[in-house]
Amino acid sequence: MISQLNPSDFAAWRDSAQAATPGAPPVVLDVREPWELQTASVREDGFRLVRIPMREIPARLAELQEAGGTDQPIACLCHHGMRSLQVANYLAQSGFTEVVNLQGGIDAWSQQVDPSVPLY
Repeated sequence: MISQLNPSDFAAWRDSAQAATPGAPPVVLDVREPWELQTASVREDGFRLVRIPMREIPARLAELQEAGGTDQPIACLCHHGMRSLQVANYLAQSGFTEVVNLQGGIDAWSQQVDPSVPLY
């Protein structure tokens, strides 16, 4: 079962992940399409932002594994949280152990964390 992380709780999750793995920031994996990234995006703040569209995840799985290993903390992000949940499940089934889904996606992020991120 993938943990659902409310964007308002993201900072605490990030800080906990940083404390657990000093020198290796947690990852926010944005699985939206390129046009969506141009419309709205989060800004790196104590985490590493990785942008891989959902459809490319299987082909680029090794890239994620090599970048930080399967125990790196990863928070998956999409528009409303459904695609990212599917990706989070896929990552967990592929051996990643520290995966959460950002519930409500970038839409909730804009409302709860950073109102400067446009809604679409």
